[in-house]
Amino acid sequence: MINNKSRYTNFIKTEAKRLGFLSCGISKAGFLEEDAPRLENWLNQNQHGKMDYMADYFDKRLDPTLLVDDAKSVISLLLNYYPSELQNEASYKISKYAYGKDYHNIIRKKVVKLLKSIKREIGEVNGRAFVDFAPVMEKSWAAKSGLGWIGKNSNLITKQVGSFYFVAELIIELELEYDYATTDHCGTCTACIDACPTQAIVAPYVVDGSKCISYFTIELKENIPAEMKGKLDDWMFGCDVCQDVCPWNKFSKPHKEPLFSPYPELLSYNKKDWEEITEETFSKVFTNSPLKRTQLEGLKRNIDFLK
Repeated sequence: MINNKSRYTNFIKTEAKRLGFLSCGISKAGFLEEDAPRLENWLNQNQHGKMDYMADYFDKRLDPTLLVDDAKSVISLLLNYYPSELQNEASYKISKYAYGKDYHNIIRKKVVKLLKSIKREIGEVNGRAFVDFAPVMEKSWAAKSGLGWIGKNSNLITKQVGSFYFVAELIIELELEYDYATTDHCGTCTACIDACPTQAIVAPYVVDGSKCISYFTIELKENIPAEMKGKLDDWMFGCDVCQDVCPWNKFSKPHKEPLFSPYPELLSYNKKDWEEITEETFSKVFTNSPLKRTQLEGLKRNIDFLK
């Protein structure tokens, strides 16, 4: 006879797959002991740069029971975003995750649907969906639940899948069957470390966020430091270098989420198109795009720095 924990766990994983998630893993909610000293050291070294929010809610970031009352389980979910088409090579570069519509609401709606399905199947269960904005260690929980390992470039990497996917969590008060962490398969490879244009991967598994191209082109609101001139490799929004060179990403396959389909203009634009784009065109063409995060003013700042 199948016990309730097993039945609930099987239902959740089956439902996650039906909703389009790449994979689903489950961990017991609790304090992330191994992550605490690493996070503290990373913050003390100021490797979060001007991302002050990374230092907020330190305890909540490490303990999901402080985010959801009586939390028992952390359900980690992966959603593929690898595109079937890439940008025009004569363009300024944009990270692949930003090719389509903004992922936050798309994924959140899927996670909320999963929670609603759980409530319909099991009964009233307290839970919260988390997609990137809240103080949750997404990659740590996904690794803890066996969905991959955190590589030398600090990304979650999965065998036969790679790393081009979003990570989300559903924290609930339901006890379930728990998965186990997988092993590290980076081996002696240093491709990501060697390829990083700004040497942001300062040691295996340690990324100095304040040196990352994604930080300079998205997070940093001030002028990009002059010493970075000539080092941004034509990236105007984000950076995929450490993922592009990762051998495991040769297994990446195109996503099947229509809302992640690239904006046609994003694929066809060349450098001149981006240099001449107006506010009116940008607002009209890139509705609900992640590019709105920097606004056109931020993109123009990045482009001017790249010239």
